[in-house]
Amino acid sequence: MTFTQQLITIGMVILGTVLTRFLPFLIFPAGKPTPKYIQYIGKFLPSAVFGLLVVYCLRNINLFSGSHGVPELLSIALVAVLHLWKGQMLLSIAAGTVCYMLLVQFVF
Repeated sequence: MTFTQQLITIGMVILGTVLTRFLPFLIFPAGKPTPKYIQYIGKFLPSAVFGLLVVYCLRNINLFSGSHGVPELLSIALVAVLHLWKGQMLLSIAAGTVCYMLLVQFVF
């Protein structure tokens, strides 16, 4: 990359960051009520994204070879139990990831 291309790239990254940080506050100011469709998206989109991530992570599991999906299933069970117990999504995801990595690296 030339120096000019590097400057343009840095400028575009800064512009994209600033836009994504401030645009929601410009579109939805504090004094106006949030539209119903935005409230709907805010309510259901996190669960949909989480579901897509689960499907994406489990798409290449072969139950008939290798570890037969045991590390994945144990990690999913840990995530479910922790989330039902504590209700903290970040804790559940982090613990499931650590559990999976430890199982793959040291057990299977």
